[in-house]
Amino acid sequence: MKSQIRFVFIFLFLFGFVFEMSLYAQDGDSTILAVSHTKDFTISGEGTADNWKSEQWVILPKHEGKGPPYETKMKILYSDSGIYCLYYCQDSLLKSTLKQDFSDLYNEDVVEAFFWPDENTPVYFEYEVSPYNYELPLLIPNIRGNFIGWLPFHYVGHRKTRHLTRVTKQADGMIIWTAEFFIPYDLLKPLIKTLPLKNIRWRANFYRIDYDHGGAGWSWQSTRTDFHDYEHFGTLIFK
Repeated sequence: MKSQIRFVFIFLFLFGFVFEMSLYAQDGDSTILAVSHTKDFTISGEGTADNWKSEQWVILPKHEGKGPPYETKMKILYSDSGIYCLYYCQDSLLKSTLKQDFSDLYNEDVVEAFFWPDENTPVYFEYEVSPYNYELPLLIPNIRGNFIGWLPFHYVGHRKTRHLTRVTKQADGMIIWTAEFFIPYDLLKPLIKTLPLKNIRWRANFYRIDYDHGGAGWSWQSTRTDFHDYEHFGTLIFK
C-alpha cells in the first residue's frame, strides 16, 4: 500500500511538472507569452525600475504599411494589483499633435495594448498612450465585428491608470520614445472573474502605429483585418 501511495505522489508530481513546463515553453509556439509576477513599483516612463531587468524584450514585427521597419519592442509584468507594460519605439519623425486624454490617439503615433481576459464574452480592454503621454482607455464590446469603445466611469483613485513617456533625440537624429504604464485590475472589473494567478490564461495583443509615411503598424500577433481581430490575439500565461 505504501509503495502504491508513493507511486501516485511521484506520478502527480511529474505530471504537474511536465504540464507546467509545457505552459511556459514558448520556443515552439510564438503565440504564447509567459508573464512574470512582480511586486508593485514606481514607473518612470523609461523602464528604469529593477523589476524590468530580468525580463526579455518581446519584439513587435512590422506587419503593414510603408516606411522604415523601426525597432519596436515591449515588456510586460503583473502584480497583485495590476498589469505593467513597457514599450520601446524607434522613430525619425513624431506625429503627435493631440494634447488631450481620451482623444482619437490612434490617428497619430501611438502604442496600444489589448486585454481579453474572458473568452466567453466578446468584450476586451484597449489602452493607448501617445509619445507625449496622453492616454485613451476603452472598453470594447465586439459583436460579430461591430464594435465601439466606451470610456471608463468613476475613473479615479484605485481605478485610474498610471502612465509616463519619454522622448529622446539621439546624436544621429534618430528618435527613441518609450512608454510605461500600469493598468489596475479595479479598472478591468467585471471583465476579470478572478485576479491573475499562476497558470491563468488571458488573450491579448500589443501594437504600435506610426505615421511617418502614411501609416504603418506593428503587432505581436498578426491580425486578419484590423487590430480588433480578437480571435487572433495571442495568449498570456501568468507564472
